[in-house]
Amino acid sequence: MPRRSTVHEHSLPERTLVVDNGGYTIKAGFASPSPSLEHCHLIPNCLARERNKKVWVGAEINGCRDFGEMAFRRPVEKGYLVNWEAEKAIWDSSFLDSKSKLNCNPHDTNLILTEAPNTPVALQTNCDQIVFEEYGFSTYSRHTAPSLNAYNEIQHLFGAPAREASISADPAECLLVIDSGFSHSTVTPLLAGRPVQQAIRRLDIGGKMLTNYLKEILSIRHYNLMNEEHLVNEAKEKICFVSNQFRSDLEQTWQGKGQAQDGRDKKGDERDIVIDYVLPDYNTGTEGYMRPHDPSPAARMKKLGAVANPGALVEDFMTLGNERFAVPELLFNPMDVGMKEAGLHETVLQSMSGLPEGLWPAMLANIVVVGGNCLMDGFMERLETGIRQLAPAECVVRVARGPEYDSVLPLNDDD
Repeated sequence: MPRRSTVHEHSLPERTLVVDNGGYTIKAGFASPSPSLEHCHLIPNCLARERNKKVWVGAEINGCRDFGEMAFRRPVEKGYLVNWEAEKAIWDSSFLDSKSKLNCNPHDTNLILTEAPNTPVALQTNCDQIVFEEYGFSTYSRHTAPSLNAYNEIQHLFGAPAREASISADPAECLLVIDSGFSHSTVTPLLAGRPVQQAIRRLDIGGKMLTNYLKEILSIRHYNLMNEEHLVNEAKEKICFVSNQFRSDLEQTWQGKGQAQDGRDKKGDERDIVIDYVLPDYNTGTEGYMRPHDPSPAARMKKLGAVANPGALVEDFMTLGNERFAVPELLFNPMDVGMKEAGLHETVLQSMSGLPEGLWPAMLANIVVVGGNCLMDGFMERLETGIRQLAPAECVVRVARGPEYDSVLPLNDDD
């Protein structure tokens, strides 16, 4: 009689590290029975080199005060992790350093790692080898980043009461995730938490392209900022907005310099488009900020440094108008720069065409938008308006922003 084989059961480690390996930042934290944004940390996913050749790795850059002419090296290109030499240095600093808040022993830790939809198999295999052979995590699960959104309180985002914490969080049955991040934008339909591969669509425009486009415009109209990626990216996050009336706002900047043409104060959705953006001063540690446009001669004298009183404040600023909304317009009209791609709202309907029409109402009624670009003022309204105009009249369109990570803590080992 053959001997019965014995099955050895191994218990899983108690700690689970969740890593969303984005192109601009890594969102990482340990899983918790009662998760909150306080458990998640932001880690810049880059290596940075100063003018004096000093190199900052990952979270170390949070302690940097001079970003002038800083050169960045990013492991993620076009949404895919292609440089493990740089990524390993960032992971070592973030997860293996004894001073890090996310320090762990990989042999006693489970790892949940995200990747972009439709990642090439060769890159997936390389990632698996690094995780097991270089780090030796106890268990490892790799998921597409949008699929994890299905386990959030989706209906709570649309105003429904939150479920009790004791209720197990099953994935949303139908969900359409729009992820507009640093490298690109993707539209991913999810059925019971699983992506529908044939309906995934990608737009090769993200925050990086918007920053480069703004950098070129400012270098032509104001100062040469081609080597100031960090400065321009910060300016983009502070000044840019998505216009819901692009032609009207464009005419305002041409005719009325961004002020109300009928002489009345702007109210409601109207705004003063033309502003002054004061450049940061890395010598004093002053951050860049925007303020209402001051057309007075005194302001121009300050900019030129020709002030009457010695020692008075000398400001270096740029007067910005249509740059503020012309740059984010690329997400909705890529043809503005000659890219033969559909806009983000049109990409949503292209994704719907890959699904049975019976799923359209459920998908269009549960659209969740994530990624840094969705934090721009006016983005959500413009996206929802564009989808409503293209969607079938009988379908209800609901668009909600995912849980914002404004309060996510940066990983700073000095705290």
